[in-house]
Amino acid sequence: MTPAELLSDRFADVASQLRTQEEPFAFATIVRTAGATAAKPGAKALLGVDGSILHGWLGGGCTRGAVKQAALMAFSTGQPQLVSVAPEDLLTERGVAAGDQVDGTRFAKNGCPSRGSVDIFIEPCLPIPQLVVLGASPVAQALADLAPQFHWAVTREISSGLEKATRPQKYIVIATQGQGDIDALKMAIEGPSKHIAFVGSKLKFATLADKLIGQGCDAARVQSVKAPAGLDVGAVTPEEIALSILAELLQIRRAKVAALNGS
Repeated sequence: MTPAELLSDRFADVASQLRTQEEPFAFATIVRTAGATAAKPGAKALLGVDGSILHGWLGGGCTRGAVKQAALMAFSTGQPQLVSVAPEDLLTERGVAAGDQVDGTRFAKNGCPSRGSVDIFIEPCLPIPQLVVLGASPVAQALADLAPQFHWAVTREISSGLEKATRPQKYIVIATQGQGDIDALKMAIEGPSKHIAFVGSKLKFATLADKLIGQGCDAARVQSVKAPAGLDVGAVTPEEIALSILAELLQIRRAKVAALNGS
């Protein structure tokens, strides 16, 4: 029986538990080694959100720092990472330095006496972001129906309250459309979220914003609300408006990943 087979059941248990708890984690797999290395190709580990090893084994401490940095990058961008750890003279022979990224591979220095080289693939497993839809309007219904097809975990709040909105990656769309606008906006801006959008005209939101600020709400937080929600694509029907909102949310998510990647 191979080491991977021995670890598989425990791996599955730990990964399942982390998914249930909606905790970010990553799979790390050694895909290539050269020279003297403690771990060999196929060695695996589960990494926590801080880059630490939760389960499994990737060898000694020579690769630990590089694995941690690559894991943190994977969690930040949501993209897999391939890190190649090698002695400094071998990096120089390749024409790269520690910290360089070439053709999708990030290089790191191995300062251990073993002088081996290790390539490690790190794949993040992130909880899907939560889309909180407030309101009972046709737009709210269309958005709640359409969003799961684009990998959103949808929480629908028809009346009031954000009790079910618990995920850290939380985006809120207020589609109350005249039915409790102020209450919904106040709840949204007073809690944590990645993005808040309001379905309604810019003029209408300006009036509501003045009222919220007059009631003591943080002005900067109020002005951060995107109104009107969605990209300007000439949407008319509730389904078209919902699609324009999802297009905007996709644009925001992808822009953040691009910024973290430096592109």
